[in-house]
Amino acid sequence: MTDCVLLVAGDPSGDLHGARLAQELRRLRPGLKVAAVGGPCLKREADEFLGDLASLGLVGFVEPVRSLPTLLRVGRRLHSFMAQRRPLAVVCIDYYGFNRRVLGMAKRLSLATYYFISPQVWASRPGRLKALKRLVDRMLLIFPFERKVYEEARIPFTFVGHPLLDLLPPARLTPRPTRELRLGLLPGSRAGEVSRHLPVFVQALARMRKDYPECSAFVFAAPSLPDSAYAAATAAGAVLVRESDYRVRATLDVALTASGTATLENALLGLPMVVVYKMSWPTYAIARALIRVPYISMANLLAGRELVPELVQRRATGKAVAEAALRLLEDPRRLAALRQDLAALRGDLGGPGAADRAAEAILESLPRPRAATLPPTPTLPHKGGGSQ
Repeated sequence: MTDCVLLVAGDPSGDLHGARLAQELRRLRPGLKVAAVGGPCLKREADEFLGDLASLGLVGFVEPVRSLPTLLRVGRRLHSFMAQRRPLAVVCIDYYGFNRRVLGMAKRLSLATYYFISPQVWASRPGRLKALKRLVDRMLLIFPFERKVYEEARIPFTFVGHPLLDLLPPARLTPRPTRELRLGLLPGSRAGEVSRHLPVFVQALARMRKDYPECSAFVFAAPSLPDSAYAAATAAGAVLVRESDYRVRATLDVALTASGTATLENALLGLPMVVVYKMSWPTYAIARALIRVPYISMANLLAGRELVPELVQRRATGKAVAEAALRLLEDPRRLAALRQDLAALRGDLGGPGAADRAAEAILESLPRPRAATLPPTPTLPHKGGGSQ
């Protein structure tokens, strides 16, 4: 067994949070090695990088089939690594479809297994809990409502809180003292999401500029996608933003946002938004049959009510998205109250330090590395004046 932990992530947010987990694991146990599958963030942190899945941008039920050869190749590489190197622990991060197989390999090899950022078993397919109970030694949960799910399933867990709280600046609760509107366009982190959502957002921008001629628009780019993916927005006058510190986003008045991690980021920034999601029709048909929760955005799920409007599939037109955003903006008092309600969700997520708490939960149950054993000191012949 090597003094090494294997981290496996498959999407951009998992890649980001996995990189911070890698940093904390090494801080708490100096000398620990980290191997990883993920994306550019984990590639920078890992001592050994085994493959990039996060940059593939896979989402849905049908789309991953196109990348099956890559998934199989990375899976074989992981199995070989685990069998030969026998890491102290295998930590899967979200991305259930692929990580379910990784966990199965790890368990067959009798390796310790952890899951950081639970799959959304509370939203669909609760049967996954049976597999997790069999394959995972401990879940590391980021949402408070997940505790009840895993407690009832009798799966060991530690609530570590949400890792975004270590990255986000404080929420802005007061409007900017100007008529000029600052509008954010967040079409998603994957190429398919951007291609479906960006045309809708550009149409909505054109409609909103009729009411707000001085509107400044900003389109937020995913790290793994080129500038050309956002050409439709920049051609419409939007400023392309690449940032990791949320400095520009914190200045926005309202955002048009694809459902996903960005909706929670916006909520914790106190940023009003319209949430949109369009997917391929086969994926949408499957999702409708499986999803059991009333909302698609984490802001609404955490609040237990509709704080922000959601427009899905056919309803997600440029006109409808613009009208929903304009309704938010037309009542300043309602908008201020919405900012307060969104920012208040921070209090439910455990406070800063999620990566540190996750690293502690992993390391506390792992064996300490054995200290190097020095060879015995040779006995020298005695040259004193005693008897021989």
